[in-house]
Amino acid sequence: MVFKKLLGAIGVGGPSVDTVLANPNTFPGAPLTGQVNLVGGTSDADIEHITLALVTRMEVETGGSDYSTVGDFHRLTVSGPMRLAAGQRLSIPFRIDMPWETPITTVYNQQLRGMVMGVRTEVSIARALDKGDLDPVYVNPLPIQQRILDAFAQLGFRFKSADLEYGQIYGVHQTLPFYQEIEYYPAPQYAQGINEVELTFVTGPHGVEVVLEFDKRGGFLTPGHDTYGRYTVNPADADTTDWRQVVDGWVRQALDKRKAMPGFGHGGYGHPQQGYGQPGYGQPGYGQPGYGQPAYGHQQPGYGHHGHYRGHGHGHRGGGMGGALGGAAMGVAGGLAAGYLAGEAFEEIGEAFEDFGGDE
Repeated sequence: MVFKKLLGAIGVGGPSVDTVLANPNTFPGAPLTGQVNLVGGTSDADIEHITLALVTRMEVETGGSDYSTVGDFHRLTVSGPMRLAAGQRLSIPFRIDMPWETPITTVYNQQLRGMVMGVRTEVSIARALDKGDLDPVYVNPLPIQQRILDAFAQLGFRFKSADLEYGQIYGVHQTLPFYQEIEYYPAPQYAQGINEVELTFVTGPHGVEVVLEFDKRGGFLTPGHDTYGRYTVNPADADTTDWRQVVDGWVRQALDKRKAMPGFGHGGYGHPQQGYGQPGYGQPGYGQPGYGQPAYGHQQPGYGHHGHYRGHGHGHRGGGMGGALGGAAMGVAGGLAAGYLAGEAFEEIGEAFEDFGGDE
């Protein structure tokens, strides 16, 4: 970013601000560091506060209508009241600890089309707030998330779209007001049973909840319906587990009507366990023996999309924040092609930042 004059706050001749990230690439739960550089204007300025905000775009459903909105989900005040003298140069270092539930925006150095995120610098002078600078941020998957994404690709699932849905997932403790949905077209071996799969990670410092929603195909005189599963996985198992086999098991559970009956879920890695309900995600008891087993995965026909399971969300499937990437495969180490259109994605980020009201 280049220095931006804070004209909106005190007029021509005011101070300038430039936020510089040490590295715009980060991970859920990891630090994002940098410095806010200030240059005084032609006269002294009394700055009330300088605040950094992580901003993104999300989808909201209210009263049956859907719309996109931009908002911040994490804020950090890097400076309280101070006087910036005319012509004075000042650098303020900062560290933002990314929330564990921060959504993924980048996979194998390719931007997820539709996912946009940035750090906005807000400077308050004379009771006027100037949103003076906006810098893109790229959130990469944690190893456990990457292994599960790889497994979907290895099984033949094709990336469709990704977006953020405002709301809460039933039965899952969340700290952010939204959740990410990563949609896939089904692999050929499952295509007769499901139309699409939605993958959500709800990540914490000690584990990851994997939430899957399957849009199941209907048969002759049989309506289709959504089924879902919720599984708790251990980050320590990232490199010691055959995730392709585990994910295949999750999907086949959704396809097996016999396993849709209440009471299913006995034994075996990747099999749902009834009675999950430890008091609060991250509370005592979380991570006891059996950690890494699915917490909830029985399938109940009759639930409409998000009608019960997701607190707020869409009643239909669409391109979300960037449209579908039909026919593209998720990239994985070992030569599988990346399933994201990076060039178009970066153009989209630029347009999104313009919508945010910031500069590229």
